[in-house]
Amino acid sequence: MPTSEQTAAPSEQPQQSDPTRPWAALADDPTIALGPLDGRYRSDVAPLVDHLSEAALNRARLHVEVEWLIHLTATGAIPGAPTLTEAEVAYLRDVVATFGPEQIAELGAIEAETRHDVKAVEYFLKRRLADAAGVLERTSLPAASELVHIFCTSEDINNLAYAVTVRSAVHDVWLPAAHGVADAVADLARDQAATPMLARTHGQPATPVTLGKELAVLAHRLRRQLARIAADETLGKINGATGTFGAHAISVPGTDWEEVARTFVEGLGLTWNPLTTQIESHDWQAELYSDVARFNRVLHNLATDVWTYISLGYFAQRLSAQGSTGSSTMPHKVNPIRFENAEANLEVSSALLDNLSATLVTSRLQRDLTDSSSQRTIGIAFGHSLLAIANVTRGLAGLDVDAAAMARDLDANWEVLGEAVQSAMRAAGIAGASGMADPYERLKELTRGRRVDGDGMRAFIGDLGLPGDVEARLLAMTPADYTGYAERLVAHLG
Repeated sequence: MPTSEQTAAPSEQPQQSDPTRPWAALADDPTIALGPLDGRYRSDVAPLVDHLSEAALNRARLHVEVEWLIHLTATGAIPGAPTLTEAEVAYLRDVVATFGPEQIAELGAIEAETRHDVKAVEYFLKRRLADAAGVLERTSLPAASELVHIFCTSEDINNLAYAVTVRSAVHDVWLPAAHGVADAVADLARDQAATPMLARTHGQPATPVTLGKELAVLAHRLRRQLARIAADETLGKINGATGTFGAHAISVPGTDWEEVARTFVEGLGLTWNPLTTQIESHDWQAELYSDVARFNRVLHNLATDVWTYISLGYFAQRLSAQGSTGSSTMPHKVNPIRFENAEANLEVSSALLDNLSATLVTSRLQRDLTDSSSQRTIGIAFGHSLLAIANVTRGLAGLDVDAAAMARDLDANWEVLGEAVQSAMRAAGIAGASGMADPYERLKELTRGRRVDGDGMRAFIGDLGLPGDVEARLLAMTPADYTGYAERLVAHLG
């Protein structure tokens, strides 16, 4: 017989919310971020906003337009153009320096009408030239309106704007943070240069090393990539619609436009690219992003290795440095969240950088717009990398080395001395000692797939008939002693 619930009228049934509809109109609130970089992790990536945000790009476009106008008047490239006074030059540069929220909103309103970002910047600057008459006495700026954006295609402005913003983001924000994490690894390597540790090749116990040497390898790799990144060229061009200076040459044939372009681009701190289509070819960007992605992957290797050392007990984590909650249900745990967070963000960053490196080097014939959309992800790519760097830096600062745990592992794996014994036997045989035949096979029989303790290894050594000095040296050796030059190799970090 049906229950009362089964026979209730449809209107009496409990109503569930529609999962496809939001509880509130969140999309109408511009302060709610779609992505984590502008929401949860904003504090870690905020320094990049001044370089790689849309507003920063527009400020850079304005900077390029202003400097192009100043350059044209200063070089006398266009007969009849006014010579600007110091006050007029200062006024123009102040347009860039004061580009803030009010100006961003104004530019946005202009772009809503033009439906073209660079054209909006041009019109914004022309407004400021018109306004100069109310600020400066006897100014020629209102009459110089047609100098704004003259001979320029949008890509002349865009390529230079991206160049100056990416360069400043890398050198002012990303590189200092990346050097910071590399230095932190190097400092830890020096501190632990002499701390012996069981190595694991293919995950199996192997010839001992020191913790410091292994960290030094990673620090050295990171620094090598940073040296490449710091030396990467940043190219720029300003040569018209198809890279021929066509409009320049036909309009003002008496000016050496290549020289004007070269000095302008170099004056922005960039390397002049004389051979382009409508776009600067973006090869320098592809090179830079490949190098940053490679740095990311080395840092990812560091994060996975440190995570493994934590799981082995070689590192202990201080709770205050990692976060207040280790697990929502297991209170004993301190999870290596900093390194796991870094892994994820490095993977996202590298994927974006790989895509940029692969796509930006190709443009159909003289121009297509795929680069325009792709380049809007540059800030996201660097943001995820910067966030990862911050997490690794914090994670490293919260580690304590457990040398006793490493010592226990070493003492439980005397079989790793097999390499030392068979190599000493070979050397002794070459030097003329008898009875040293088949050293590898003899050690394999003793050690492969077996645990050998100290007494067993010393008994084996004592039965080999080695020369006295060699035997004494091997008998005195423990796994913790068998680290070769590991400690002194750390000094290569400088």
